[in-house]
Amino acid sequence: MSLTVPNDLLDQARAGEVDDAAFIACVRDSLPYAWSVISELARQRDRTGAEFTDNQVPPPDEEARGQLLRCLASDSMRGALERHFGVRLAFQNCHRVAVFDPTATKALSEFVTPRAQILNQKPELVDC
Repeated sequence: MSLTVPNDLLDQARAGEVDDAAFIACVRDSLPYAWSVISELARQRDRTGAEFTDNQVPPPDEEARGQLLRCLASDSMRGALERHFGVRLAFQNCHRVAVFDPTATKALSEFVTPRAQILNQKPELVDC
């Protein structure tokens, strides 16, 4: 299961729309490793003013890797995180998360090309 959903949030979803703040809190609490990686990258990008920052460090274990995969494979989670942090997210392999300034369309389009994916391949990442 991707998220541990509190009963009050489940009730809110059954009654209608779920607000982003409640959903973000659920993601943060359910996927703490993914949250820490993405929030730190967003802070770094804000601090430096760079077009993007990315994570080059593999997760410490399979649980952490699974959190990244679940978080970034979900359109709803990815979209909520993008809105919350005011960024665009991109993902390569099993851990290379990148946080882009929303106006950095050229940098984002280069990051998500097949060429960039191939150049990011390393033997140790074949089975990640």
